[in-house]
Amino acid sequence: MSHEIKPLYGQGTFVVCENGYITQEVVFDYIDEGLHYWNLLSHEDRLNEELNSIVDNMQSFIDEEVVKINGKRVFPKINGVDLGFRGLESRPYIKFYISFKGELRRGLNVYEDLYEPEYVEYDYTVTWIFTGNLKVLRAYFGVEYDVLADGKIIIFSMPKGSNTPGYEKIEFKL
Repeated sequence: MSHEIKPLYGQGTFVVCENGYITQEVVFDYIDEGLHYWNLLSHEDRLNEELNSIVDNMQSFIDEEVVKINGKRVFPKINGVDLGFRGLESRPYIKFYISFKGELRRGLNVYEDLYEPEYVEYDYTVTWIFTGNLKVLRAYFGVEYDVLADGKIIIFSMPKGSNTPGYEKIEFKL
């Protein structure tokens, strides 16, 4: 039985609130022909150990990023993780719940993320939702993006085989 687990797709939804809280739900879909994750479901201790290891690994990647709001560094933290399946035992997903808070001000606000550029091994899509009186002005992700709902939503996709720019920026107003 193979333990090779291949990433298939990633999806992130980030919600920005007027009080400066940003919550993120990041989901990774996999193909797991060896049913590694499915088989862990009947071994709660091993499952919890695996999920804790996954969280620690993901948190270390997040900690390497320099995330700033209005020039001040903030520290995204994983608050929870979930393992589920999309219709088949061989199609697990892992969902991370992440949050952090920055100081927003009236007028122009700037979100920045500086990270190590990398080769994209699977397609992924990111959606940013700006609540209340927040409105996107412009952004940079290294790829084309769409602004929807009168400046309340940004969506962009990174195709497999591309390279991330190592820097993202969103300018928005309150």
